[in-house]
Amino acid sequence: MTETSHRATARIRTADQEEQAPAGPALRVVHEPGGIDLDAAERAAGQFLDALGISTASESLRRTPGRMARAYAEQFSPHPFDLTTFPNDEGYDELVLARRIPVRTVCEHHMLPFVGVAHVCYLPGARIVGLSKLARIVEHIACRPQVQERLTKQVADWLQTHLEPKGVGVVIEAEHTCMTLRGVQATGSSTLTSTLLGLLRTDGRSRSEFLALTGANS
Repeated sequence: MTETSHRATARIRTADQEEQAPAGPALRVVHEPGGIDLDAAERAAGQFLDALGISTASESLRRTPGRMARAYAEQFSPHPFDLTTFPNDEGYDELVLARRIPVRTVCEHHMLPFVGVAHVCYLPGARIVGLSKLARIVEHIACRPQVQERLTKQVADWLQTHLEPKGVGVVIEAEHTCMTLRGVQATGSSTLTSTLLGLLRTDGRSRSEFLALTGANS
């Protein structure tokens, strides 16, 4: 899935277009599922298991195709949220960092999970964002089949576009089950990716502070 196709899965509209929207500037971020058909997914899951020689005739496996369909539908459907921002009245000009945000998604190459944590940081400009929304952004972008490199960049680009801070930094560390459970079976290995924008890319002191706080330069 390309970055363009991912963007097509979400529509963003100003909160004043929503009924009972909160006061003040906000963006309503809504995932467009693109027509999930659970019945078709359940049939396909049953055929997939049959093709692998796994019979679903027993009592314990009879409902497994339906469970598979619902599990993937849940994985691919994030919760809508309001991106609430506030004026930076005090002119705060230091880093804002949310560490160890849980990341869970599936590798688009094998449809196997990869899980880990994200460290998301921004250097405020005219506005600041509600801290919980940093986790919401990660969840929203991680909801589709992904590769870690793209996920890292998309989170950073999303913040840069919609918050317009002076800088953004994103570091993701994750374990990929397509590496640990199959193929090379590199148990215990993890992958680290980072994206730095604005002053976090061009200013050495800001970059070093961010990486030190995340432990990425240790």
